[in-house]
Amino acid sequence: MKESDTIRVSARRIEELLRGVHALEPVSGLTHSYYKYPARFSPHFANAAIKLFTKPGDVVLDPFSGGATTLVEAQALGRIGIGLDVNELSCFISAAKTTVLSDHDIAALTSWTHAMVSNLNLRVKARRPKTWIENGYQRNINGVRTWRIRKALELALGRIDLLDHARQKRFARALLLRTGQWALDCRTNVPTLEEFRNQLLINLEAMLKGAKEYSALIRNRDPIDRPGGPIILHRSAEALETDPRIRRHGPPRLVLTSPPYPGVHVLYHRWQIFGRKETPAPYWIANVLDGNGLSYYTFGDRKAPELRKYFETAQSAFGSIAKVADDQTLIVQMVAFSDASWQLPEYLERMQSAGLREVFLPNHERRRLWRKIPHRKWYTEKLENDGTSREVVLFHRRD
Repeated sequence: MKESDTIRVSARRIEELLRGVHALEPVSGLTHSYYKYPARFSPHFANAAIKLFTKPGDVVLDPFSGGATTLVEAQALGRIGIGLDVNELSCFISAAKTTVLSDHDIAALTSWTHAMVSNLNLRVKARRPKTWIENGYQRNINGVRTWRIRKALELALGRIDLLDHARQKRFARALLLRTGQWALDCRTNVPTLEEFRNQLLINLEAMLKGAKEYSALIRNRDPIDRPGGPIILHRSAEALETDPRIRRHGPPRLVLTSPPYPGVHVLYHRWQIFGRKETPAPYWIANVLDGNGLSYYTFGDRKAPELRKYFETAQSAFGSIAKVADDQTLIVQMVAFSDASWQLPEYLERMQSAGLREVFLPNHERRRLWRKIPHRKWYTEKLENDGTSREVVLFHRRD
């Protein structure tokens, strides 16, 4: 193996990264538990990679920012975080998770939530969101078993304007989004209104704890190491090299991301009601628009022949990433495959065509880092013998 194919970092220092790669703990800490975004990677992995490959003040780019794990860790560690996503729901979640709250904000949100919970009475007439309803954003949540949660959300959202500041309103919507997901997504039994009220208060306490921890980290950093707010862009990674909002920060030191997985069904933009029906209700709660169908968020239809659209889009996106990178940029991605036997070689060939060459950790001699994901089964053709799935961590530099 050529010396240029090896990442120059002490073998001793990569132990924390390896622990992060194989971490199995539930996603938690800081603001990471605000929302369960599909296919999130571990904050331990993001934290270790950012510490290992960057220093305070460096730019960390996530061109498929999803649940904002990279952005949160980058900001908390004093780096400049830039996140892109075609999903406007992702951009809302990224903004909510990286918002610094003051003591005044926390007091106002605590008071608002307790008053809101006390006023969740199904006998009270709710203000119906006519435009959202006409555009289908309440689809499949008006049934006999779900209408109470839908109405409770309407009542709660009707009180958002009682808050004074945009950052407070964003947190309140995130609280309702998290609790709505708990109540409706992939549930077989929808909770009662009383259970929903109680969960709102439980989630409030957990989210404020994370917000305090995150905000304190940001405020307590030495001003010279304190970045501005993250750059969150609702756009594709394709042609990102033409975007002045990205180029003005110079080449990123680290690209840390998890792109859509080839051939793998991941529902980024819907909740599943009773495991069968889908609803775009999270967009209504977050007050953002749903861009398109599933294939829009996943680089193409997972059932398309040879996944041609997926691989063409991946090559185009990473070609743009290569154009904003320089020789010092390390591109780290975690990805899974429905059938790695042919998709991984094709994926690596596309990376090479995009202008990237694969590199490896010291002493790994071209061995890649695979991790098993317990209790997560992709809708794929092939699984491990124990029914689990696998992800791989890939390292690249500009060729």
